[in-house]
Amino acid sequence: ENVDPQKTAFLLRKAWTLYSVTPLYRFHRARLRDYARLLSAFIAAEKQKGLAVEVGVELDIKVAVSSLADLRGSEQDQAAVLVQLSSRSRASSTNSEDKLVWSGWFCSVYGDDLSENVPEDFTCLPLFLTHGAETYTSMVGSWFQKTFDCCFRRLAISPLNLSWMVAMWAGCKLDRAASAVELVFSVPHLSQPLDISYAIHPEDAKALWDTVQKTPGEITQEEVDVFIDSLYAHFHRHFKIHLSAAKLVKVSTPVASAHCDGIVKILHSQYLSGVLMLLTELAISQIQ
Repeated sequence: ENVDPQKTAFLLRKAWTLYSVTPLYRFHRARLRDYARLLSAFIAAEKQKGLAVEVGVELDIKVAVSSLADLRGSEQDQAAVLVQLSSRSRASSTNSEDKLVWSGWFCSVYGDDLSENVPEDFTCLPLFLTHGAETYTSMVGSWFQKTFDCCFRRLAISPLNLSWMVAMWAGCKLDRAASAVELVFSVPHLSQPLDISYAIHPEDAKALWDTVQKTPGEITQEEVDVFIDSLYAHFHRHFKIHLSAAKLVKVSTPVASAHCDGIVKILHSQYLSGVLMLLTELAISQIQ
């Protein structure tokens, strides 16, 4: 709720790949400019080894590391850290604008479970989100791991967590016309891959959730199960297909979409903190 929509608009409607990160050792917020310079030198050295991302074009990579002070849940949370890589072709004029080629940001939204048990020298920013070429993600990850003695791991999302997401987000009130709630299932054990897409009108999904939820503001596993089972029963009544035999791989709602591979798109600034709180919880559970 405290997040300034204008400062965080660039985070919305982009596909972010999720990672969990162990606490950073001796990371000092006062040195962000130094870190940008060192990371820039590291990327230049890696590109010299023949790891250039853009073949045939000489690109200078400019690194910016900044703090997103608004993006945290509680007083215990560290402010988010944004890393941006921009390119400028040496052939172009000096006045030409830099082109943003990669973004990544570390954050913790209500990550108290982790920060309470960590010594002073460590900074807890367990959730890392990236948008851009995998090569740059690998370089930035390598530099952070070597510099701050931390470990990055891809963060997958289980079908159970996807079902929680669709239940939580389907029940959110929105101030504008909303897109459909969609669940995508992968059917196992077939020679050819087959996906089943199940779309529900957002008002119908919210009405169903409102009948299931007993205490507004609180959600239980039982309520999530009843919500999902009701959707499955409706689908079976019409199509005679048991969705419980398939694997839930993606959910899309007006608030956000999430894929089991750990790719998330946040669509609504009003619920940015809520989505990040859930993702922070997943990141911490993977670390612990």
